[in-house]
Amino acid sequence: MASLGVNLDHTATVRQARRTVEPDPVTLALMAELGGADGITVHLREDRRHIQDRDVELLRRTVRSRLNLEMAATAEMVAIALKLGPDMVTLVPEKREEVTTEGGLDVSAAGDGLRSHVQQLQSAGIPVSLFVDAEASQLEACARSGARWVELHTGGYADAPAAEQPLELAKLVEGCQRARQLGLRVNAGHGLTYQNVEPVAAIEGMEELNIGHTIIARALAVGLQEAVRQMKELVSRPRHEPLFGEGALLQNPLSLDAVAQP
Repeated sequence: MASLGVNLDHTATVRQARRTVEPDPVTLALMAELGGADGITVHLREDRRHIQDRDVELLRRTVRSRLNLEMAATAEMVAIALKLGPDMVTLVPEKREEVTTEGGLDVSAAGDGLRSHVQQLQSAGIPVSLFVDAEASQLEACARSGARWVELHTGGYADAPAAEQPLELAKLVEGCQRARQLGLRVNAGHGLTYQNVEPVAAIEGMEELNIGHTIIARALAVGLQEAVRQMKELVSRPRHEPLFGEGALLQNPLSLDAVAQP
């Protein structure tokens, strides 16, 4: 059964649009936890476009579930994480011009710099997750980096036309299996909604889904506590059979080979 990490970045987006004090992501983290969130995720970007240093400092003191800090793999951000001590750090690619994260880290090309960041953080007792596409070469590079977790980028699945979603889902299923074979623990996120989350939540071995935009959008209509409660129900009790089991890949109708058949 997957758990739910609620990303609160876009509560801060609304605040920063007016450079005012509300809505406060620190207050809303409490509402998310009351709705059933198993963790709170925030992305402290280098340009501070939404979450601010003040936010992560207060969230570290007030979050009662667990705090996952998304950040770029830079010396500045590593220093902040070491001082803050979040429950997990997720290293993500970051470009100033992007609206949201556009893809996974290229861990295979990252070299010693990334491995050094991973080692620094984990030596301080902060588990590191790497946000990557569900590709074997990237997952193998993640294992070599020393990171203990990966977060599979689900944007390809979320954005795919309906006819192509089974293939994209199969990539996530096989990516999850390969990561686990390599000794990595697996989370996933990006672009997941109330309409498409259940097949991903049903992947065996999937530990947590990090979801933000769709929850905040629904919260405008029903309130954050209720929006989190509704998503938690879908993530924890997906109306799908597990999409991966021991030795089940070749029998799975969503495997890459099966989907590729005319």
